[in-house]
Amino acid sequence: MPKTPLERLRRHAIARTFFAPTTLPRAIARLGFVQADPIRAPARAQDLTLRQRVADYRAGDLERRYPRLAIEEDFFVNYGFVPRSLHHLMHPRTPRTVWPKSRWKQAQAVLEFVRERGVVHPRDVDAEFAHGKTTNWFGGSSNASTQLLDGMHYRGLLRVARREGGIRLYAAREATPPSDDPRAVHDALLDVVVAKYAPLPLATLGMLVSRLGIGVPQWRGERAAVLKRARARLAHERIDGVDWFWPAGERLKRGEPEQHVRLLAPFDPLVWDRRRFELFWGWAYRFEAYTPAPKRQLGYYALPLLWRDEVIGWANASLAEGRLRTEFGYVAGRAPREAAFRRELDAEVERLRSFLVPR
Repeated sequence: MPKTPLERLRRHAIARTFFAPTTLPRAIARLGFVQADPIRAPARAQDLTLRQRVADYRAGDLERRYPRLAIEEDFFVNYGFVPRSLHHLMHPRTPRTVWPKSRWKQAQAVLEFVRERGVVHPRDVDAEFAHGKTTNWFGGSSNASTQLLDGMHYRGLLRVARREGGIRLYAAREATPPSDDPRAVHDALLDVVVAKYAPLPLATLGMLVSRLGIGVPQWRGERAAVLKRARARLAHERIDGVDWFWPAGERLKRGEPEQHVRLLAPFDPLVWDRRRFELFWGWAYRFEAYTPAPKRQLGYYALPLLWRDEVIGWANASLAEGRLRTEFGYVAGRAPREAAFRRELDAEVERLRSFLVPR
């Protein structure tokens, strides 16, 4: 049994996020939201997250099956995949950036073009309208049509119909009527976030309320009220000077941790909150893909390594010609000496290899 209240909370976090592997639609519904990231090292973050929760999941299954699933690509607290029922709650969306009439005229012309074609590739729009080039957010050059399509998608005029080679193809989206009870909708959206990342410290709860403004910018002015209501209705406990929150009515799971090794995505719900990570495991995990190579301590795409209920290190993995190569690092400086750990680590590496092999 857990020795301290914080250990009990940590075990609950692990037990509730690693539910029994299920189908892809059920796993997405259970998670509420799957964060996406384009880096593949050795696979995209969304695939690495889902492989821990979907039976017989292979890298790329989400993208392959996306057109047949009741899900949407969109912004929530981050960019990713959400059930269509949740997607509708975020719209109609009113971005903070106001488009001038000239931009709206461009958007309406593109929207008519998309409706005529059904599904369009960005290059089709660029060829039809020749919007030219523009400076993107990191200082480079990109097609103006791509930026316009991104803006139309965010405003709910378009939806992602599917991807080809990682490129988003768009279709027209039917408008969503405004909610009759925005307060209830805002609370419901936050409850989805809490259910995914709980139990979470108060500082993280406040940060997530702010990040929800990405998905519903029209309600940014309601952040303080939303947080106040959340603190009143959610289950909570103060441990070692930190206030923790989780869904109302949810009982903390008890019992011994699973004797498993798991290699996690950098954005897996268990490790996403770096603040909680340090409180739970006493060391700082960092995502270093955008850190200059000489300054990296863990590696380009270090996967946190969970053994039982402890994140004891990390791994960097790559697949070449069907062979999976892994390099491990450990907080303690060496791997556990238990035979059970070695056996479970070998099993997890084999699961990762099978997940990476195309169907």
